Amino acid sequence: MISSQPLALALLLGTVLGLGLWSVVATLPQLRRPRLIDRVAPHLVDIAPAAREHARRRVIDPLPILGQLLSPLIGWLRRVLGEVIGGNELVSTRLRQAGQVVSVERFRTQQAVWALVGVVLGLVFALASFRSAANQVLVFALMPLLGGVIAVGARELLLRHAASSRIRRIASEYPTVLEFLSLSLAAGEGIFDSLVRVSSLGNSELGREFAGVVRRVRAGAALGPSLRELGRDLGYVPLARTCDHLLTAMERGAPLVEVLQAQASDARDLSKRELLEVAGRNELRMMVPLVMLILPVTVLFALYPSFFIISTSF
Repeated sequence: MISSQPLALALLLGTVLGLGLWSVVATLPQLRRPRLIDRVAPHLVDIAPAAREHARRRVIDPLPILGQLLSPLIGWLRRVLGEVIGGNELVSTRLRQAGQVVSVERFRTQQAVWALVGVVLGLVFALASFRSAANQVLVFALMPLLGGVIAVGARELLLRHAASSRIRRIASEYPTVLEFLSLSLAAGEGIFDSLVRVSSLGNSELGREFAGVVRRVRAGAALGPSLRELGRDLGYVPLARTCDHLLTAMERGAPLVEVLQAQASDARDLSKRELLEVAGRNELRMMVPLVMLILPVTVLFALYPSFFIISTSF
């Protein structure tokens, strides 16, 4: 009987070799006529999210044969994940907060692919850890399932981490952007011109959000609905409040410069309170290694010589 560990290693190496060869073949130029979507998408990237997503893809999708073979299984897994896990609105909000221009359906497809990879890795691990026929059925049933569940949860955690990290960056930039916007308004510029100036900031996440509003307005959309959509979709309450004040100023002519400066001051005070809270939580976390590791070792170093002397004296 062939040993299972070399068989599992051979299976893993063969799979990696096959995927690598397919990737190399997929990068070769394809002699075919360009499709209509490939010709139209570059001209609609400013106004259509689907066109931007299509333009950001690789010209040649890797592993086309494998993708065609597994597409029914991936579609079934995507539907199962959507029905079992649910929370499509929450996933859509997190994708928007993370700045990822992908749909919920595409994210579920990514989760399905991750689940398949986790199942394959779990199966390889089950083959590698095979010892006897007594636990064969249990190992082969649990390991692939556990690998798939861990892969789906890991993809969800990555999205949650990306969304929270970007929201924290937006929160850190928010007071500075508000002050810059209030200075532009105080200098006599209009709301749209001030947004154009704010959107030209360097690597600002909030500047990119306002740049999206500027692109939609230049493409023909109204400024009010674009601002309202930004405040609603991003899910950051202070920014939604600022967008409401901008809309009120546009509709009723309310004073805006003092309101923005007051919001910037409140945002700075809020960030200071959050820093104090984070410092307090980190201080409590530092107590764990101090009490559980450093203090016992210190006591051991202080008492062990005396214990050693006493034990050797009798």
